[in-house]
Amino acid sequence: MGNKKASKVCGLKPKKKCCRSSTRCVRCPVVIHKMQKLSGQGLSEKELGKALKKVRARAA
Repeated sequence: MGNKKASKVCGLKPKKKCCRSSTRCVRCPVVIHKMQKLSGQGLSEKELGKALKKVRARAA
């Protein structure tokens, strides 16, 4: 995940196509879209960090 703050992820430019790897990258369009939806709900920085981990994790 690097040193990206969860609140800054929604402002990133997404890649053209999703890589669909087991752990999605931070610039994946799916991750950015879901984080934009969550950031609009007024979550705290700590809650956004947990949400980012959950969004990036691939559900089996």
